[in-house]
Amino acid sequence: MKIYKSLADLPQFKDPVVTIGTFDGVHLGHQKILKRVKEFARKIKGETVLVSFWPHPRMVLFPDSHGIQLLNTFDEKADLLDSFGIDHLISIPFTAEFSEMTSDDFIQEILVNKIKTKKLVIGYDHRFGKDRAGGFEHLKARQERYKFDLEEIPRQDIDDIGISSTKIRKALNTGNIGIANEFLGRPYQLEGTVVEGDKIGRTIGFPTANIRVEEADKLVPADAAYLVKVEIEEESFAGMLNIGNRPTVSGSKKSIEVHILDFQKEIYGKNIRIMFLDFLRAQKKFANLIDLKTQLEKDRQMAAKFFGKEKHDSNDK
Repeated sequence: MKIYKSLADLPQFKDPVVTIGTFDGVHLGHQKILKRVKEFARKIKGETVLVSFWPHPRMVLFPDSHGIQLLNTFDEKADLLDSFGIDHLISIPFTAEFSEMTSDDFIQEILVNKIKTKKLVIGYDHRFGKDRAGGFEHLKARQERYKFDLEEIPRQDIDDIGISSTKIRKALNTGNIGIANEFLGRPYQLEGTVVEGDKIGRTIGFPTANIRVEEADKLVPADAAYLVKVEIEEESFAGMLNIGNRPTVSGSKKSIEVHILDFQKEIYGKNIRIMFLDFLRAQKKFANLIDLKTQLEKDRQMAAKFFGKEKHDSNDK
């Protein structure tokens, strides 16, 4: 997939089939749109083009109150779109000035003049342009003028799935990893750098890798313990991860730390990817480190059972 971060850099696309949106999460609802775009492109032997915006428009329009926590960093979203077979990603820098562009200007200047859209596919509720004035009916009324085909993903198709980025964020913010992963169609993930912690885990036989997430707006799931898959330099490991302020250790700041099962290597400074698989337990304050160690032993037993079953299930497929 080719990525363009400036409208000035666009090539001449071959019969482009286009869709528009932020696509945060690239969830099952988004995937349905992507599938339709690819189907149309195959029929006319054209190319697929996704027009998106960065940063998220709400962050620009409501800088002090947007409340948006992103399901994907830009790089994560690009990797996902690439994996779904999109040919071209146009990432338009969303600025206060750009937000003033009318829907008619957006269509004429970008979809028609710059991209030379052959067919446009949008969801029934997608809005664009200043004050979100543009939509399917707006496009349909001007279709003859712009001379590109128009396809709407029907309301029923989208509502039947019942999936939205907002619902996924709510699930993650309450620790409901199962629902979030079901809606995403894959495990939710975090990436970060392994940094030094206070090494208390080592003293009780549970060394942890402390993770610093670089993207400030990336959604970190609710404080709790989770079962996770850990990816380090293209190797995968089983792990149990804790998010929170570690209430048993007084004065602790909020942290993200993972205990990797059957793992002894030093990985400070390395990039690490965490795939959330299941909720393990809620945060709890223990009377002392001995009680904490006892609980962690139980957690490790549950993790071993979970990953043993997961491995068995995958071998059966």
